Amino acid sequence: MLLVWLYGVMVVGAVSRSAYQIATEFDRAPLAYSLSAVAGLVYGFITYSLVRGGETARRAALVCCVAELLGVLVVGTWTVWEPSAFPDATVWSDYGMGYLFIPVLLPVSAIYWLRKARAAEPHAA
Repeated sequence: MLLVWLYGVMVVGAVSRSAYQIATEFDRAPLAYSLSAVAGLVYGFITYSLVRGGETARRAALVCCVAELLGVLVVGTWTVWEPSAFPDATVWSDYGMGYLFIPVLLPVSAIYWLRKARAAEPHAA
């Protein structure tokens, strides 16, 4: 339940932030604002998958969490090594520092929980 709540908060934060920035100042940092919008969509899909439940949704959430973690690591590293590429921050900039590092901690926690929950099921292989 905590993962669903945290992902829900991240959906609201990333989508509202990127929607405002895309609508008002897209020309300033189109890559950063687009990446924040993508992050919001990923968070939304993961939230939906966690709420839906079931094996297919669990697998989809796991794949998206891995993709999210890779995105955070790539964008985080990119913003550290080449800050001029991002005139404004994304949700994943500096590994999510602007969001208290939740963007890097959340997928790690979700991957752990999803794998642990799968292993705890009686019919898990």
